[in-house]
Amino acid sequence: MIPRHRIGRTDLTVPELGFGTAALGNLFREVPDDTARATIAAALAAGLTYADTAPYYGFGLAERRLGEARTERAIVSTKVGRLLEPTREPLPPERHGFVSSEPFEPVFDYSYDGVLRSHEDSLRRLNRDRIDILFVHDIGERTHGANHEAMRGQLLDGGFRALERLRSEGAISAFGIGVNETGIALDLLDRIAMDVLLLAGRYTLLEQGALDALLPRCVAADISIVIGGPYNSGLLTGGATYDYEAAPPEILGRARRLEAVCARHTVPLAAAALQFPLAHPAVASVIPGLASPKEVDDTVTRYATPLPPALWDELKAEGLLHADAPTPQAVAA
Repeated sequence: MIPRHRIGRTDLTVPELGFGTAALGNLFREVPDDTARATIAAALAAGLTYADTAPYYGFGLAERRLGEARTERAIVSTKVGRLLEPTREPLPPERHGFVSSEPFEPVFDYSYDGVLRSHEDSLRRLNRDRIDILFVHDIGERTHGANHEAMRGQLLDGGFRALERLRSEGAISAFGIGVNETGIALDLLDRIAMDVLLLAGRYTLLEQGALDALLPRCVAADISIVIGGPYNSGLLTGGATYDYEAAPPEILGRARRLEAVCARHTVPLAAAALQFPLAHPAVASVIPGLASPKEVDDTVTRYATPLPPALWDELKAEGLLHADAPTPQAVAA
């Protein structure tokens, strides 16, 4: 049985192991429909009953595939901040990294009306009466660059009011932001009463910068963390990609050092990477991406792999793990 954790101050609980669906939106490669169906079924059967998705993933494809599966008893989160606008333009084989022929183009919209429309559109694609959690997707300077202040202003002036309305009406149980940078999270924690933060790639076995300021703030405010990208785009499963690009030499070297320490303790690097974030008291769930039933089996095996306390001791001694990072053996103790 996979333990469950409460989201913020809400009554909603999620299993500490869930799954992300970007790959089911054909991120970088096509996943056949039958494989997508089998992946979702295998994940739910294995107890991974929390699924995170977004309109952006395959321009509606991931949400639609999740909606075609039997997910009535699952917890589902999706995202707002991009509307899918119909297009009749010729579509290239790959757009924004997704191999998808869905006839839509994503358009940023963090306004009050945009958030409400996004929620309604997602309900239809997901074939659900309600969505449990809404995340504001990719707000921040890393995504918007020179347009960051305008997008942030649109969200603060309208989008968050829409989310508060949906939560107060019971249409959703919780809301927060889904980002891969810590600065915007710290900024918005001062401005809005969110329940949960989806943090992708920034609190992992590879990097723990979020431990200094962001995670303590979340503990103090009773804001839950969902960890996306626990493998740093595949780098911690033995690959060479970091943040969806070729890993810089120094990052690749650090990953290989992590792998060497794990090997000395007869532990797969991916197992340590999957389990590590769960030791932090703010973390409610970790959601690795899944693209096949085999990846479901691999994930469950990694989650159940025993990890010796000496592994974490050596990682800290080698300077590969933040000295104050909670580790699984500390939680067990």
